[in-house]
Amino acid sequence: MQTRCPTVTDRLYVTGTDTGAGKTVASCALLHAFRARGLRAVGMKPVASGCTRGDEGWRNEDALALQAASDPRPAYDDLNPFAMPEPLAPELAARAAGVEIALPPLQAAFARLRAQSDIVVVEGVGGWAAPLTATLDQRDLVQALRLPVVLVVGMRLGCLNHARLSAAAIAADGCDLVGWIASEVDPDMACREENLQLLAARLPAPFLGRLPYAPDPQPVRLAAQLTLPL
Repeated sequence: MQTRCPTVTDRLYVTGTDTGAGKTVASCALLHAFRARGLRAVGMKPVASGCTRGDEGWRNEDALALQAASDPRPAYDDLNPFAMPEPLAPELAARAAGVEIALPPLQAAFARLRAQSDIVVVEGVGGWAAPLTATLDQRDLVQALRLPVVLVVGMRLGCLNHARLSAAAIAADGCDLVGWIASEVDPDMACREENLQLLAARLPAPFLGRLPYAPDPQPVRLAAQLTLPL
């Protein structure tokens, strides 16, 4: 097991062991932690499904949380270039909306965010292997943008298997796992501490901290629980 955090320069990708693992809370906490270091930190949710129509267009709750945690606050269309209404897997949501998700618009939006910040925290969709389109996986986006990866482990029954499989898949895809975060999504999880110890002994990346369960988590407070991969 690694004990020293590899260097992260100006970008980071946050993936999870599954949908509902706590990626958004972790991403927002990371943004606040970077900001506490005096860095200009902005979030990005390249692809989001399950959006609500408002006066300014389609908006996603997770993307809005990232926008609120960012400083400077980026334009929504840069933070979330592809916003689809149906709460489905991105490939299905895009098909239902008649939208074609492609790398060039994502790369252009990322470049605009990077130009106004010291670090961009990019939140993925679902788990690592969740596809973006029939021909585009998350690994393709991570490789195109040269993003180091942080894995958010949803602490619940089955997390050992999900975390180890996710870490192995990230490595097999040629991407750099620079740390993992324990997200306590199940307040009634049995043997939580023992599971944490097993994960720490088996995951090939530094442990960046744990986010305690809360019905209404406050990322600005949770930021103090994290060790940044700097």
